[in-house]
Amino acid sequence: MNRVVAIILHAVPDPGAGPREAAFAAARAANAARHARSFEAAGAVARIVETRAGGPPFGARLRRLAALDAGAGFVVLGSGSVPLASPADRRAFVAAAAVAGNGAALTNNRYSSDIVAIPARVALAELPDVAADNGLPRWFAERGHEVRDLRARWRLQVDLDSPLDVLLAGLAGRDDPAFEPVRVAVARIRTTTGDAGAELLVAGRTSAATLAWLEAATASRTRALVEERGLRTAGAGQRPARSALGLVLDREGPEALGKVLADLADAAVIDTRVLLAHRLGRDESGWPPAADRFASDLLRHDEVGDPWLRSLTKAAAEAPIPVLLGGHTLVGPGLRLMLGRRAP
Repeated sequence: MNRVVAIILHAVPDPGAGPREAAFAAARAANAARHARSFEAAGAVARIVETRAGGPPFGARLRRLAALDAGAGFVVLGSGSVPLASPADRRAFVAAAAVAGNGAALTNNRYSSDIVAIPARVALAELPDVAADNGLPRWFAERGHEVRDLRARWRLQVDLDSPLDVLLAGLAGRDDPAFEPVRVAVARIRTTTGDAGAELLVAGRTSAATLAWLEAATASRTRALVEERGLRTAGAGQRPARSALGLVLDREGPEALGKVLADLADAAVIDTRVLLAHRLGRDESGWPPAADRFASDLLRHDEVGDPWLRSLTKAAAEAPIPVLLGGHTLVGPGLRLMLGRRAP
């Protein structure tokens, strides 16, 4: 068995960050600490590495960190990754990283990686300046390495990208008054999905597996707009992000969101990152700041500075049907968490 180092990258908020960003960073830091303890128990050396905005790209950072432990295997993840992972899950990643030479890389999802085990002696010095860990499985596969994934384990697809995800995962927010608007929306959506005469709309980067689960686990009908899967792993030259719902809002304006959704369903769960990519491009640096996105996810439109996103959020909060706004976790495994199924 080769030495294994678990590298947990934790994004530290800027000094001027508001209380919402600080609280979210604290939740991710707590998740990182849980991971570190469990990886240590599984026989790895765990390192929590703080990162800041404007630093080197992910690829350059990983090359530098890997050089400090030449010959080791690595498990690489972010501080918000796989918060529902079990000790057995972590042991599986450590075991995959401990294999030398031609061992297979292991990830939670080869198409949208949040955690990856890199076998010992893989030549990470040749890793290009990829922007994020999502593209690592593709790089391994292009170099002829076998890549295995665990996407059938839905609990490993949960990622803490927003305070809403922290609430859905049951890690915080149950008594925080800031979460009251989304707690109300969640309760109303649960009621809707128990009604055989009602219809739930899911829009964004959802999956066939999630839709199949909804059909089996809810009494309501499901309407789906599946758009921009692979948003974060798009290759150079790929067509710009486009959204059918985004095209409607281009014409009607963000303030029309509530009416549009109420014309389609009795409750709605919307991946707003797809709408932002449609409007502003895939590069998140051109999007409204994290504080605005987090406030939008909590349906607190009065705290959103960006005019377009504020109008969209206000329309969702005041819609005649319950609406939740969020990211990839919300329209994926977050639906199972929200509708009451526990992770196996």
